[in-house]
Order: sequence, then C-alpha cells, then structure tokens
Amino acid sequence: MASAMRRIAIGAVVAGAVAGLGWMATRPEVIPVDIAQLDRGAIEVTINADGETRIREVFEVSAPVSGRLLRSPVMIGDAVVAGETVVARIEPGEPAFLDTRSQAQAEAAVAQAEAALALAQTQITMAELDLGHAQLQLNRLHDLYERGTIPQQQLENAELAVDVAAAGLDSAHASFDMRASELAAQRALLVPPDGAAEGGAEGACCIELAAPASGEVLAVVNESARMVVAGAPIVSVGRKGDLEIAVELLSTDAMRILPGAVAHVERWGGGTALAAVVRRIEPAAFTKLSALGIEEQRVKVLFDFTTPEAERPPLGHGYRVHLRIVEWHGENVLRLPISALFRSNGDWAVFVVEAGVARLRIVEIGHRNTEHAEVITGVSAGETVILHPSDRISDGVLVADRTRL
Repeated sequence: MASAMRRIAIGAVVAGAVAGLGWMATRPEVIPVDIAQLDRGAIEVTINADGETRIREVFEVSAPVSGRLLRSPVMIGDAVVAGETVVARIEPGEPAFLDTRSQAQAEAAVAQAEAALALAQTQITMAELDLGHAQLQLNRLHDLYERGTIPQQQLENAELAVDVAAAGLDSAHASFDMRASELAAQRALLVPPDGAAEGGAEGACCIELAAPASGEVLAVVNESARMVVAGAPIVSVGRKGDLEIAVELLSTDAMRILPGAVAHVERWGGGTALAAVVRRIEPAAFTKLSALGIEEQRVKVLFDFTTPEAERPPLGHGYRVHLRIVEWHGENVLRLPISALFRSNGDWAVFVVEAGVARLRIVEIGHRNTEHAEVITGVSAGETVILHPSDRISDGVLVADRTRL
C-alpha cells in the first residue's frame, strides 16, 4: 500500500514538471524595452554653429609717411584715450647706401652742378659789366641831349639799354641761386647712412600718432623699432566691451533665420549660456572649403549680445564660442522623444505600450530637434512609447519596462 502511494506521488510530481515545462515552452515571450511617457513642454528648433567674438569697431593705426618707427610706447592691453595717448612715433629714415655706379653718378652730378654754379657766377660778372657800360653810355648821352646835339630817341634807347642790363643782372643772380640749390641737392645724394653729423636726421622732429579712439590696444604689429613705409599697419585699438559675434553659416541654414532671432551662446568658458540676437545677415555668400575639402557656400551672420557686459567680463576679441540659433520655439507642445520614431510604409510611427502590449501607431509630427518632435496627431499626453524599438518589437508583442525587471 505504501509503495503504491509512493508511485502515485512520484507520478504526480513528474506530471506537474512536464506540464510546467510545456507551459514555459509555449508561453508568449516578454521583451524588455526602454519606455518614456509623453508630456507637454517647450521645444526649440535650433541651428548650431561655431562663431568668433570680435570688437565691433576696430581702429587700425597705420604709418602716414615712410620713415623709422621708434619702439612702441604702448603694449597690448594698455588703455588709451582718443587724441591724447601716443601710440607710435615716426622719425625720418636714414639715406640709403649707394653702390659703385650710383656713387660715381652722384659725384659726377655734383661736379656738373659746381661747374654750372661757376658759370652762373661768370654770368653775374658779365651782367654787372653790361649794366655798368650801359649806365656810362646813358650818362654820356644825357649830357649830349642837354646840349641839344642828339635827338630824344637816342636818349630813350640808352635808358632802355640800362633797364635791359639791370634785368639781365637780376636774371644772372636768380640763375646763380638756382645752380647753388642744385649743387646742394646733388651733394645731399652723397650723404651716407650715418650722415647725422653732417646735419642729417639729427634733431629732426618726429611724427607722433595719437589713439584714434578710446579703449584698449588690441594688437601691436612689432614692438621693436624698424623702418616702415606709408600705409604699413602699426597698432589696432578698440573697446573690449563693444563685442559682437560673427558666424559663418551655410547659405541653406542662413535662409531659415531672420534678423532678431534669439541665440544661446555656449562653450565660451563660463558656467551659464549667454543670450544674443541676430543683427545682420550679409546679402552675399562666399565659397569656403570645409575640413573635408568640400566647397561650401557660406554667409556671414552678425550677432549682438543681450546679456549685460558685467555678466561676461572674460570675453574679448577673437574668442571662440558655440551658438544655438533658435529657428522655431513652441510652448506647451506635446513632445515625443526622437528615439521612439521610425518609418512604417513611408509614414512616421511609434510603438505605444497598452497593458503590457506593444501597439503600432502612425503619428504626424511637426517641428523637431535632436531630442524631441512636435506631435500633431496619433498619440496623446500621458501615453507610454517604446524608445529605440528593435526588430524584435512588432504590433501585439508583450513588453516590459527594462528598469523593473
């Protein structure tokens, strides 16, 4: 009797185990998934780009004349006052060296000028003699005219001859002065570079250039003394707080924004994002090679800071920043995570979890960014959707929240 009862018990256990294995083999599979609940909130669609801060008005000081620029009296970062602070001094440059041919030509020109001066001196002597002779003739004829032995016409001719001789003497003196100046000019060509002892650049006045605007010195081309030509840049001056941001956007992105659009300035070195607005979108694009060597049409867009200057003191000229330019902004929008979307027969779709079962739902979306999409129709706030649905997920399969397993 006991043996029979034992066999019955063993049989029952075996039957239960078989039944359990059969149920486990045939039960529906529950797939663990990541889920998110739909809610309402704000969505911003942005265009992201890197930009560079720059001072809106930079004043470039250049050399007005060629000469020797003295060592810079200012350094980068020095404060300057418009019309008062001297930012550069230029003195006359020394004469250039002469090669053998130029030296010989200059010496020959000096000799020629000396000969011309001697000729001019001789012409003065001749003119003086002519004037003296004409004066004697006039005195003699005047006496004869007083006696009535010569006609008046002859006396007038003698007077004219005196005037002509006097003019000739004046001309000879002017010619002498001209030749003397030519000799001085030709001798100046022979002055060597170290000719200060002969009255060269020593004692000559310098040209002092004052700051064109109040602010700080942004750049000094070269602090050391050197020769400069007219138009050569010397220093740059600007006011550090008068900043703007320049961004080079793809022309297709620039078409999507308008002046006045808001931008978030990030990655500038501070802990919080700064605010800026689009001031101007330049009308002409330019071609620029990308890092991959692809030609791109880009447009320069300028932004003004709206964050007060006191809240961004470290920023200066030429700093790199990252901008998120707001193309569209919506409040109280039904938001759907982008990772829940996929394509189904050309339409956007999601899997909605209903009582532990995945249900395919076709949705219509509007604006979207890298995180959320605006839902127009298809789902409602509070519903749960599956994130990153794999190929194991299909309509009607059992699912469970992965975090609760």
